[in-house]
Amino acid sequence: MSEPVAPFLLFFLGAALAPLLKGKTRKGLLLLVPVVGLVNLLHWEEGLHWSLECLGYTLVLIRVDKLSLLFGYIFHLIAFLGFLYSLHVEDSLEMGAALAYAGCALGIVFAGDLLTLFVFWELLSIASVFIIWARRTKASLAAGFRYLLVHVAGGLLLMAGIVLHVCETGSVEFGFLGLQGPASLLIFLGIGVNCAWPGIHAWLTDAYPEASVTGTVFLSAFTTKAAVYALARGFPGTPALIWIGAAMTAFPIFYAVIENDLRRVLSYSLINQVGFMVCGIGIGTPMALNGAVSHAFNDILFKALLFMSMGAVMYRTGRINATDLGGLYRTMPLTCIFCMVGAASISAFPLFSGFVSKSMVMEAAALGDMRVIWFILLFASAGVFHHAGIKIPYFAFFSHDSGLRPKEAPLHMLLAMGLTAGLCVFIGSAPGFLYSLLPYPVEYAPYSPGHVLGQSQLLFYSSLAFTLLILSGIYPAEMRATNLDADWFYRKGARALYRALEGLLPRLGVLGERLLVHGLAAGLGRFSQDGPSRLALIFLFPLWKLKGMEREQLLVQAREVRRAMASGALPVGLGAAMAILFLFLLFLLG
Repeated sequence: MSEPVAPFLLFFLGAALAPLLKGKTRKGLLLLVPVVGLVNLLHWEEGLHWSLECLGYTLVLIRVDKLSLLFGYIFHLIAFLGFLYSLHVEDSLEMGAALAYAGCALGIVFAGDLLTLFVFWELLSIASVFIIWARRTKASLAAGFRYLLVHVAGGLLLMAGIVLHVCETGSVEFGFLGLQGPASLLIFLGIGVNCAWPGIHAWLTDAYPEASVTGTVFLSAFTTKAAVYALARGFPGTPALIWIGAAMTAFPIFYAVIENDLRRVLSYSLINQVGFMVCGIGIGTPMALNGAVSHAFNDILFKALLFMSMGAVMYRTGRINATDLGGLYRTMPLTCIFCMVGAASISAFPLFSGFVSKSMVMEAAALGDMRVIWFILLFASAGVFHHAGIKIPYFAFFSHDSGLRPKEAPLHMLLAMGLTAGLCVFIGSAPGFLYSLLPYPVEYAPYSPGHVLGQSQLLFYSSLAFTLLILSGIYPAEMRATNLDADWFYRKGARALYRALEGLLPRLGVLGERLLVHGLAAGLGRFSQDGPSRLALIFLFPLWKLKGMEREQLLVQAREVRRAMASGALPVGLGAAMAILFLFLLFLLG
């Protein structure tokens, strides 16, 4: 039997064909590519495939093991659900970019060497920025450029690290790297940019909400999860990741609570959930790694479901701010139900997907006696219930009556949301299927009485706190405002720097003209014309005074010397004296 096709090739072929097709043919292609791709993936056997020699190095385009297969399965699945959700889109640019984007993500997770990883890493950034631009608004264009600049910087870090690593080790293999020096540190930071670590996360909350209704669904699935895969492959058990991940789980909560744009709330929530994965990779035990990658699998589904439901609301109403919505459950009941399934999943309700994966990371932290980390994760679990589990459905579908009476979402959107919601419930109710795909044997039982009771208590008290805060009027009011985040520093800083340079550079130009053109250059010019005679007069004046010459005689002699030197007709004695003086100066300088 012939070898299957490389997973990314089918998507790249689809991306090339999509702009050439129209109507139902293109829609059929969009649905067919991930289905055929998944069937193709099932035929791959574990091991290294598609090796080739390049510049003296062995490149491995396909490395198949349980870790890469897990991400490969979910990337095919979410691509199918995303294209089903996007069947109304006629924009060939956005759909073509989405196919290429999914193909690049598959190229990353199956890359067996660092050079292949880097190529797909950069292509991923290029494809994703076209998805952001596809909305064709001024805000999406600007956000796309900022997104591109940040990811180019991250790509340069990654490239520098790979070059150093190859020079040091002579190997391009992409396996465990660990933090062992400048090379691995640069690779670590390059991956961290795509992972939206604290301080360099603002590209995500800046760009994702500016993409189209459908574009945000694709964006939420691939970039950060490909980075999570790269960390799980190259840096498992790195202690720094524990604290980075813990910070990621905690700080977005405060922004999400006060944010008015509900898709931006979900963007902060995305960082929060990736934090659990990063923390699990940092802990590095088999249970923690299983928890991290299984939570990546689940997060792709329930986060896509939440973005789909908010996208359906935006598609029907043209609005996404909490202040503009409310009361939509009357006319969009199915979308409301699917949104609540996504909210229950991300909040880790029993019988929903988040319950069976997030808890593995927390259990691993508890078993490792990481009390502070465990408490931060517990706080973050309560926080995510507030901003994603309650806030999103409450303000969009309940809360005050906005007076909006939109139609229910189109059928293909409902089908996509329904299938995604069904998967969330299936995985949460029967986690054995997901556990069988994980890279390490699973001995964890999520439905123990203690875990069910403890999580139920956490959710109950969180909902009680939300209710009390709403009724007392203490809960932060939704308002039209701009929240300051880390991007404020480079946005405002760059503008302030531009203004400062705009005022400073002309002044520096004037000063430079005075000092260099009218000062130094003019002085050198005058010296080149009159300098030798001045030097000669400095030497001759004392001699003439010793001979008893008066002021008038001195002036006459000086004019004669200047005239003679200007015409090149120096007296023999004076020329000899100047030569002696020149040699004496050379002697002193030597």
